[in-house]
Amino acid sequence: QVQLVESGGGLVQAGGSLRLSCAASRSTGSMNTMAWYRQAPEKQRELVAEISRGGSTNYRDSVKGRFTISRDVAKNTLYLQMNSLKPEDTAVYYCNAKSSVWTTLYDYWGQGTQVTVSS
Repeated sequence: QVQLVESGGGLVQAGGSLRLSCAASRSTGSMNTMAWYRQAPEKQRELVAEISRGGSTNYRDSVKGRFTISRDVAKNTLYLQMNSLKPEDTAVYYCNAKSSVWTTLYDYWGQGTQVTVSS
């Protein structure tokens, strides 16, 4: 079992920045992948950015060049640096971790943190 706790959300004006953090109860380096998802009201949850165990990253097109995902393995923490925020970035942001033991896959979620971008 892995507990994930997000923090860093809030209200910011368009063009501003926020950094989200996700504290994990286990080493982030032991996860197959870690990721940030978001869900806006009445919309489906969508992948924002992910980082693999090897450190490769992937971003959805709408955040490329503005958001950066990173992790501090020593602190068991995942980050999402968000710059040049837009009102359409408003959503609840969730931390996700995926691990596997033999053929069993495990999927863990945090409780979410609200990000609101005003125009």
